[in-house]
Amino acid sequence: MMGSREVASAAIRVALSKDREEEKRLHGAYAQEGIMTAGVDFGGEFITSITKMIERAVVAAKREGLIEESHGEEGAVAGAAREAISQIMNKAIGLNVGGKIGIARCDDHISVAMFFGVGLLHLNEMAIGLGHRVI
Repeated sequence: MMGSREVASAAIRVALSKDREEEKRLHGAYAQEGIMTAGVDFGGEFITSITKMIERAVVAAKREGLIEESHGEEGAVAGAAREAISQIMNKAIGLNVGGKIGIARCDDHISVAMFFGVGLLHLNEMAIGLGHRVI
């Protein structure tokens, strides 16, 4: 039986995928296990990008069929994305961020993982934020 641990792991793996090919391979492999996944890139100045990151997570989850267009399901993804963002906030305030959002769902478990490069130029700090909700 798939639970929160497996779904969180899938979201992290998608967020860490190095390119679209690897992401699609993971998407297919997880689908065979009953886990739906989605991935989307993000980047920009941290504070001004927070809303865009949350919106991208919700749109990607809808686009890939992980959630339906309802307040409850959209809110679950937005809440998990906000939790992931809050975990790296102290490192990122005032700096640029870029990376990938991985989303995974199985049954009523949904996780949003965000892999961040935080910093200036090539002097980046790496961070992962993870949020989970039950729908």
